[in-house]
Amino acid sequence: MSDRKMITAALPYANGPVHIGHLAGVYIPADVYARFNRRLGKDVAFICGSDEHGIPITIRAKKEGVSPQDIVDQYHTVIKKSFADLGISFDEYSRTTSAKHKEVSQDFFKTLYNKDKFLEESSEQYYDEEAKEFLADRYIVGTCPNCGNENAYGDQCEKCGTTLSPSELINPKSMLSGNIPILKETNNWYLPLNEYEDFLNEWIIEGHKNDWKPNVYGQVKSWITEGLKPRAMTRDLNWGVPVPLPNAEGKVLYVWFDAPIGYISFTQEWADKNGKNWKDYWQSDDSELIHFIGKDNIVFHCIIFPAMMKAHGEYKMPTNVPAFEFLNLENEKISTSRNWAVWAHEYIEEFPGQQDVLRYSLLSSAPETKDNNFTWKDFQTKNNSELVGIFGNFINRVAVLIHKYYDGIIPAGNENAEELNEITKAITEVENFLENFEFRNALTSMMNLARFGNQFLQIEEPWKTIKENPEKAANSLFIAVQIAVGLAQICEPFLPFSAEKLQKMFNVSQLNWSDLKNEKILIKTGHQINPSELLFSKIEDETIEFQFQKLENTKSSNKKTNPNANPMKDEIQFDDFTKIDLRTATILTAEKVEKADKLLKFSVDSGIDVRTVVSGVAESFTPEECVGKQVMLLANLAPRKIRGIESQGMLLLTNNADGKLVFVTPEVKVENGIEIG
Repeated sequence: MSDRKMITAALPYANGPVHIGHLAGVYIPADVYARFNRRLGKDVAFICGSDEHGIPITIRAKKEGVSPQDIVDQYHTVIKKSFADLGISFDEYSRTTSAKHKEVSQDFFKTLYNKDKFLEESSEQYYDEEAKEFLADRYIVGTCPNCGNENAYGDQCEKCGTTLSPSELINPKSMLSGNIPILKETNNWYLPLNEYEDFLNEWIIEGHKNDWKPNVYGQVKSWITEGLKPRAMTRDLNWGVPVPLPNAEGKVLYVWFDAPIGYISFTQEWADKNGKNWKDYWQSDDSELIHFIGKDNIVFHCIIFPAMMKAHGEYKMPTNVPAFEFLNLENEKISTSRNWAVWAHEYIEEFPGQQDVLRYSLLSSAPETKDNNFTWKDFQTKNNSELVGIFGNFINRVAVLIHKYYDGIIPAGNENAEELNEITKAITEVENFLENFEFRNALTSMMNLARFGNQFLQIEEPWKTIKENPEKAANSLFIAVQIAVGLAQICEPFLPFSAEKLQKMFNVSQLNWSDLKNEKILIKTGHQINPSELLFSKIEDETIEFQFQKLENTKSSNKKTNPNANPMKDEIQFDDFTKIDLRTATILTAEKVEKADKLLKFSVDSGIDVRTVVSGVAESFTPEECVGKQVMLLANLAPRKIRGIESQGMLLLTNNADGKLVFVTPEVKVENGIEIG
């Protein structure tokens, strides 16, 4: 294996925050792998950045009435901070709107163009005559020919999941104007992927059938078996990296051409800052390239990007592409459009200091080989039963007992004790699992060492033997503290914040992995440790109930027929409703209340009497507009004084679509005093 690791993580779209599906399926496993390889002493470049081009960003910008640059500036900041807060240790986190990225991606395109690797072809594409724009697939909506969904996009129906082309949609419409688009001829540059079938077949199908994940290998094999076709590498859009040709005005690089080049441009940015040669990582046989992605990006990282690099001629192919499946939330597919997600930045705010709890929970549920599920109850159980009850409990017992009996100084013990082999076993297992991208198994091996430590203490009972056999108690705690420090070292890739606390608690430094494997004794007799620090705290039912309620509120919002409607108030019983006396009434007189710009004083015929009602509607109605209007009156509302005037009831009003107040009135004129209900 190479001593140089070029590790990339899929570029998140800067059109919204990152959620737990992104974290579990790409970023936390990638971070564990990067941290582990640094501990192995590898020369690691861990690279990522915001993907700031593409249709999702322009769609969001149009919805919010701002520019695409405003959108990417906002979400790049949110995403970058979320990653940093969760300990994702990128060496470089950049963005595809940077000047460096524009330069590198345009240079890449020109290299392929000058080598005659593109086909320039003319085709008919949908065009919005009113907006004067060619329409990308996502800007076209229509009826899905497969399931009848009337809101299918030009590239996919999100209801049935069918992949589509705009020409397949029934009754296509432009999302820009709502008009029916026309077909208009345009030129674009295509990469003939079919010319790379033999290369891809030899490299992946023959070369990686035994060492790549089945989901990656199977999907690539299926694409190649069906036959590859030329794919356009340019688009008729006004947001993206401009095509660097004199006859390409109004055209930009296809987002899946420029986005993966971001890995290269970001590496160059990092190398320039750190005195490195970026080519050592991308063009040297001494480097391994590892892409961490979700399964929806397999085709781009295993077919399109490798074909681009092969056409360029100076790049080495990925060593592995450990693509993950999807993570569901409470047994439902995570959906950003429906807000069905746990957002990283909200978690950080609502669970301060508990970043490692989320990392642990998501790693233990990582969708490595199949879709998996995150539930708040499971999150609570993993924290309370495993992190608090096993890991934290063991560490705390060891530290407290050493302080209690030995003033925080490590006692003497048997340096060849058989139990110490459990540390070596855990180190070896974690290493083997991580090298094979088996993160859940690696995490289990780490926790098994904590379980062993607890069992060992329970059997040895040094709190009892300290009086009758102090030498045995000292030996027990000597062995236990070796296990505890072993955990402090092993847990760092998974739980970096806890590892930092543990190293401070035991007054030790972080070892590289080879030293960790070779050191028989991790903390010496006579070493002084610091006071115990709480690693994890119990998560109460109320905290989890709050998260459940957030999701329930989301479900309610998703059912709204009017997205502007406020949430329903607390339920009342039927008996409560029967106490309300609603009646038809007519406004007889109306006048402004002195020194009160918002108030009008009404004389109202309720059918049972004529009464005074004061209401804050003066900014919406003149007194003259109100006289003679039949309204709904809450008649049995307890009287209250408003500006010295006793108001004897309440008039029912609401807001129309424009936000203007309107009276709730009967459709036809009826007698005053008719009860409603």
